[in-house]
Amino acid sequence: MTSGQPKPLPYLTADLPGIGGRLKDHPADFVVEEIPAYEPSGAGEHLYLWIEKHDLPHDVLLRRLSKTLEISPNDIGTAGIKDRRAITRQYVSVPARAAARVELLDSPELRVLRTGLHGNKLRTGHQRGNRFTITVREVNEDADQRAVAIADVVRKIGIPNYYGEQRFGREGQTLSLGLDLLAGRATPRDIPFSKRKFLLRLALSSVQSDLFNQALAARLSDGLLQTVLLGDVMDVIESGGKFIVDDVAREQARLDEGLLAVTGPMFGVKMLTPNGVPAEREAMILEQSGLGSADFANYAQLMSGARRPYLIRPGDLVVTPVEQGIQFELSLPAGTYATVLLREFLKTDDAGDNPQGAGRTDESVDTPSESDA
Repeated sequence: MTSGQPKPLPYLTADLPGIGGRLKDHPADFVVEEIPAYEPSGAGEHLYLWIEKHDLPHDVLLRRLSKTLEISPNDIGTAGIKDRRAITRQYVSVPARAAARVELLDSPELRVLRTGLHGNKLRTGHQRGNRFTITVREVNEDADQRAVAIADVVRKIGIPNYYGEQRFGREGQTLSLGLDLLAGRATPRDIPFSKRKFLLRLALSSVQSDLFNQALAARLSDGLLQTVLLGDVMDVIESGGKFIVDDVAREQARLDEGLLAVTGPMFGVKMLTPNGVPAEREAMILEQSGLGSADFANYAQLMSGARRPYLIRPGDLVVTPVEQGIQFELSLPAGTYATVLLREFLKTDDAGDNPQGAGRTDESVDTPSESDA
């Protein structure tokens, strides 16, 4: 298997000193609340459970639901996987016939806060994002001033929409597998059958994610992250629609107003490809990886391709000094990472429990369509 260790990524606010500190010393330091795409209608064959879990891994949650409610794991629906070392609130769906046993779920690690019936099973992506309340401890002495300076930039520009490190597996093992699969050095049969469906998607998605990170890092390093180029694929923030730039001045003005975002590649056979210089830049990223566009054809159903905004603006970002350190309150759309934002503030590799990995608003593995924001 080839090496798939992700490369270091540049900061947007490299000229501003970080606050230091430790992340996720305690589960209560990282509170995540899902923003549902919709609420249960009150009728249907599926029971939605609004749950709160404390320091509970997703796989353990699913096993507990399955065992206690006496249902198959395949009958359980979630919009996304939430962090383990955290207090998280989210919807899960189960068959309505399990309603009589729901009260048996309550424990110190898991509480059911409310329930409601709905007509469909909850599925990956059925959320708009998440709200976070995060405390960073043991920060530098002047952390409050540093945090304010960085927050001013983030509110104005946004943050690089990197994928977090857990996307690539421990020491890049998942990324390595994905590269080997695409290059033909491995096949799905090399993955144990019990893990094949999940790990195959994860490995292929990790390659897309790493290539996107590289394209984003190159654009940032070249000072082009906020510059519209002729041929760029733009994202209309309000609708999620995509289009190719043919009038730079017009679209630069709309980007400066916060109406648009430049997008980067999630390579695949159906990905909307830019023109001109942006196309050349993306082709170079692909060439440097040792892959070609034809390599994605064998897995077209699992990685059809998409575009992802290079910058994302957090909602309602509030930075507050507290006795323990600095508290952050914010919301992020699905598919983005709270710790990628925190990375700009901490600027340290010693940020507690998996600092680059935890905190994505949706830990599920997916390859979104072109219309997804």
